[in-house]
Amino acid sequence: MPTLHWIGKDKVINHHQDVPFRLLNHQYGTLADGTQTTEPTGSGNQIIHGDNLEALKALLPQYEGRVKCIYIDPPYNTGNEGWVYNDNVNDPKIKKWLSQVVGKEGEDLSRHDKWLCMMYPRLKLLHKLLAEDGAIFISIDDTELYNLKSICDEIMGGGGG
Repeated sequence: MPTLHWIGKDKVINHHQDVPFRLLNHQYGTLADGTQTTEPTGSGNQIIHGDNLEALKALLPQYEGRVKCIYIDPPYNTGNEGWVYNDNVNDPKIKKWLSQVVGKEGEDLSRHDKWLCMMYPRLKLLHKLLAEDGAIFISIDDTELYNLKSICDEIMGGGGG
């Protein structure tokens, strides 16, 4: 199976292991009548505020290998900054993360390299959450479609259509 190589891959390929586990602390819940409570509602639903890489890692102890369906809508990496979501990998948060994880060589990355560095550890954690008979659905356009398929094949096992 062919694999995709890009600048920074060696730094992010196992980065998901370096992300610290964090505890999810219950802060509030919403009852059926719309009122908020500080007590757990027992609904099984969770809203997690924060970095998605840290949130995915925090879900592992409870949900590893148990999630039947995952849907993600990552940045399409078109370079468009004027959209509802900042779709440009030059966002200051991504640049800061890249400088911490990839280091000095991160300054020379193309926007495709940056996107791949950002996506790879997230897909690794999503794969850990996915049940053996689970499915992952990803919205993407043709800007990163080939790269996405390549890293999904690498992480989750190739051959899918």
